[in-house]
Amino acid sequence: MAIVKMKRLRAVAMAADRDALLLELQRLGCVQLSAEGDGRDEPLLAARYVPDHGELTERYAQRQLLREAIAVLDRYAPEKKKLLAPRPRAKAGALLEAADDAPMRELAGELLRLNEQLKALAADEAREKLRIEALLPWERCSIPLDWPGTAHTAALFGCLPLGADLDALSREIEEELGGAVQLDTVSVDSAARYLTAIHCRPDADTLLRLLREHGFTAPAFGDAKGLAKDGIAEGEEILSALAETRKQVLEKLSQLGAQRRPLQLACDRAEVLAARAEAAERLLRGEHTVLLLGWCPAERERDVSALLERFDCAWEFTEPEKEDYPQVPVKLKNGPISRSLQTVTDMYSLPAYGSVDPNPLMAPFFIFFYGMMMADMGYGLLMILGCLLVLKKKRPANPHFFELFLWCGVATFAWGILTAGFFGDAVTQVYLLYHPDVTLADGQVIWFWQPLIDPLNKALELLIGSLALGVIQIFTGMAVSIRLKLKRGEWMSALCDEVAWYLVFVLAAVGILTDRLTPALIAIGVLLVLTQGYGKKGIGIVTGIFGSLYSHVTGYFSDILSYSRLMALMLAGSVIAQVFNKLGAITGGIVGFLIISLIGNALNLGLNLLGCYVHDMRLQCLEFFGRFYEDGGKRFEPLAVRTKYVELEK
Repeated sequence: MAIVKMKRLRAVAMAADRDALLLELQRLGCVQLSAEGDGRDEPLLAARYVPDHGELTERYAQRQLLREAIAVLDRYAPEKKKLLAPRPRAKAGALLEAADDAPMRELAGELLRLNEQLKALAADEAREKLRIEALLPWERCSIPLDWPGTAHTAALFGCLPLGADLDALSREIEEELGGAVQLDTVSVDSAARYLTAIHCRPDADTLLRLLREHGFTAPAFGDAKGLAKDGIAEGEEILSALAETRKQVLEKLSQLGAQRRPLQLACDRAEVLAARAEAAERLLRGEHTVLLLGWCPAERERDVSALLERFDCAWEFTEPEKEDYPQVPVKLKNGPISRSLQTVTDMYSLPAYGSVDPNPLMAPFFIFFYGMMMADMGYGLLMILGCLLVLKKKRPANPHFFELFLWCGVATFAWGILTAGFFGDAVTQVYLLYHPDVTLADGQVIWFWQPLIDPLNKALELLIGSLALGVIQIFTGMAVSIRLKLKRGEWMSALCDEVAWYLVFVLAAVGILTDRLTPALIAIGVLLVLTQGYGKKGIGIVTGIFGSLYSHVTGYFSDILSYSRLMALMLAGSVIAQVFNKLGAITGGIVGFLIISLIGNALNLGLNLLGCYVHDMRLQCLEFFGRFYEDGGKRFEPLAVRTKYVELEK
């Protein structure tokens, strides 16, 4: 398949029909609206039409309100559902038509109010805990914290570092104040020594100076009054009351969790209405008409025309010019296998309009390489069953990822047949547990057949095969590049680049295989002079030849060598599985074997699921895409019904 052909749509409709027209376009779901023309009609647009600003801000506010309310429920009253439970279903009509969602918005406001109350309670609790923490060192103090003193005496509260010399401090106070100070230690912790000092009022400044010389700091009691222990008891009562209030709020939130479904439906409806309001913003309004500009797949032109005819519109579809290609949105249409690779393309970049869709080209290589790296029947079966279960039961909104791993599971199972691997050599090890006297030859397994590919004993042959597969994929990418260049009329560029290096590889292979390397090198040299020096003069011919030779040889060599990871990951996965199986077999019992083997193979499977995916993506995005891929396409995003919480009934 390929990139879907797009057509530019221009339509003029009556302003009174705007809302009804947008509703039907959203139901149809195949028109992407735009506020920009192609440049030919800009003067007309500037003179007659202006942007049509509507209720978008209000729709955004309603959507955000419902989203935040659902987030509150998810945090404090999470939904208990089965692992593979699908999303609830709803009809498109329930989302397209504006309904009375005022009760849901009131419910959302109540949820947000309760959330703010919980935040305020948390702040009060934190503040009260800090106050109690500050009072705890003074719990045994018999002097009120707000004691004003007497006419002649006063109290000083504070703390000293644990390393402070109390004896030296006492001597200094005795020398300067004559012993008219009573120092009492209230408590000691890992941070400081807490004490009180009863002194004569005239001696306050001198005493404070002496204490500070030893690291004295005064505590911050704030508005604390009375004894510290009374303040602590009061704080604990406040915390208890706050906890009770929190419990009541959480219970109310839990009860409101029963309204999750209608709240989610209202949120999806708000999402649909916001999308329609966004589309209305892209329309241009005249005195009595609105101008609709956008893009539509050519295959849906008839459907859109039938819709516009119902509204007595004037419209036209035109082919985009080549200079318009950067603005044309991209939609990919692929079969059941190649569409699964959309996951990889989305992570990289969409192809530019007018270029080539990489998914059908990449699909056989990606799936084949993935299966080669995993290469185990047991792992393949788990992947197939797991993906089928998710696709059947969960019905994910974007199934491409699971479809991709389904096909990769099939390839993994097929390669497992070739390597005779079933969770490594688990079958062989179980057999040997019950038949310890049996001696197996190197590479032999207890199975219905012997491996056609032995990763452990045929690593060199496997490496050569991996590199050969790399050559095939790189040559495929070069062939696609030749086709694109010829399509654009760049035949000389194709001849001097891809075609020339095709011939270089062919001549080198023929020279090596026929033991006539010298004539082959001469032919290669003549070919490089004719192609790599094309368009250059004088010394530029020499620099062009050697520069091209260096960049292409090193580039092709490193790219082809990169495919050795196919052999490396197959070998690593096989060895890890066999190591865990042998560790389990050492126990001498089937129970010990099953425990160790299951744990080890589970770890190996998880590691390889991610590792093979990453390495496979690298081969496609660097070694393959670099030959022909033109990225930078803009995704086709038509006005349609898109939901997050409910699944549309088809």
